[in-house]
Amino acid sequence: MRSCAPSHLPLLLLAAIGFQTGADALAAASSYAVIASQQTAQDEDWKQVVESLAAAHRAAVITFARSVEEAKAPLADQFPRYACFVARPEEADKAFVGQVHRLTRQLDADPYTDCFWGILTGYDAANALRIAKRTEPLTIRKVAAGTEFATEMVDEGVWYCELNQGKLVKKDAGREAVEQRAPNDTTQALVETLNDGRVDLFITSGHATERDWQIGYRYANGSFRCAEGQLFGLDTRGQRFPIHSPHPKVYLPIGNCLLGNIDRRDCMALAWMNSAGVHQMLGYTVPTWYGYMGWGVLDYFVEQPGRYTFAEAFFANHHALVHRLAKCFPDVLNEPSGDTRRLRTRPALSEEAKAAGLTTGDAVGLVYDRDVVAFYGDPAWPARMAELPKAYDQTLTRTGDKYTLEIKPRRGADSFRPINTNGSQRGGRPFVAFLPDRVTGVRIVEGADLDPLITDDFILVPNPRACDPAKRYRVVFQAKAN
Repeated sequence: MRSCAPSHLPLLLLAAIGFQTGADALAAASSYAVIASQQTAQDEDWKQVVESLAAAHRAAVITFARSVEEAKAPLADQFPRYACFVARPEEADKAFVGQVHRLTRQLDADPYTDCFWGILTGYDAANALRIAKRTEPLTIRKVAAGTEFATEMVDEGVWYCELNQGKLVKKDAGREAVEQRAPNDTTQALVETLNDGRVDLFITSGHATERDWQIGYRYANGSFRCAEGQLFGLDTRGQRFPIHSPHPKVYLPIGNCLLGNIDRRDCMALAWMNSAGVHQMLGYTVPTWYGYMGWGVLDYFVEQPGRYTFAEAFFANHHALVHRLAKCFPDVLNEPSGDTRRLRTRPALSEEAKAAGLTTGDAVGLVYDRDVVAFYGDPAWPARMAELPKAYDQTLTRTGDKYTLEIKPRRGADSFRPINTNGSQRGGRPFVAFLPDRVTGVRIVEGADLDPLITDDFILVPNPRACDPAKRYRVVFQAKAN
């Protein structure tokens, strides 16, 4: 628990590249920070990206000489709600992603991420600048995917099955979803869906590398590939279909290996940003097998439409992962994350782990996933699903120093069950609400039996899974807002 009000601001924070100095920087300090290497901040083209973000958000700027970890002290002093790391492609590799994950969990004493962060990069500075300059919110109404998703939770959508050849499910606005026959090779159809300029969210799973996405998982199909910053489809007959889709969108390669790994400039992540209009995306920087940090974002973002921005959904899911580690496997909470499937410490099975039916394999998977999924884009850019009825209502209200989180079931006994189970590690995510201010001095007044976690900026309540529609699910607490 701590206050977000800094006691002082380092010269590094106030004077970087001539932006937001003195009182202006102090006023901005509680909300947004831009972090970049000195090389990036001084580069003639990339400097414009840093300055554009700083101007748009009235942000202070932090620069570092050799390692992003140098930004820890000034970032902890500022303790912002948002932190955007501007990085050139050669800087934004998987090691950098891991460093940002760890850095942003170390700004206070608790093990949770302390701000909404994003890595803003692009195929080149012009691409990154387009993303940085986008301020108009995105309401997601049309969703397209190469894997199954909950069509009942979107305005309009279509998904092509990666498991069964020839299957697609389509939902038109105002109608029920219907299954239709798809071509055996869906490459051209998916490209045309993107190129029509109306897709706001694209979702993929299946086999992938830094250079391609293989559309079919259990059958032969085409692929998406990249070359010189351009994305294109290549079908099984060798036909090439260019992708040009500048309409701003969010991309969720939730089950794909390596699509978030920027190992060189010619890679899929940067091509999605450059030629497919992607302004925010997540992505595994390593092979994925456990899947908690990818698939779980659907539980928060798509299946609770309108409740969270994409950034909020990403970090709600990350909070859920760290909470599961802390409660069920506390002895491996700080194990290194990454490419290995081994742990230095053999995790003991806590009573919480046994009650949840978890094994040591789950401990390995949670640690593995914790620091390897990137969030790209401006974390303050508000992209959210169009508002639709949800399985349960969730409201957070504040009266004076009293906060109330209330969960109201809307689907009877099924209210807390997963809506869609396609993928891995689906369902059972805790209820998460972000507080309007950072708080200290928390005292729970009501709802302690629900085992809530209340940090300085969010409240998390474990999902009981079995819903009693007659029960009141409410947590009331007192706290001092800072």
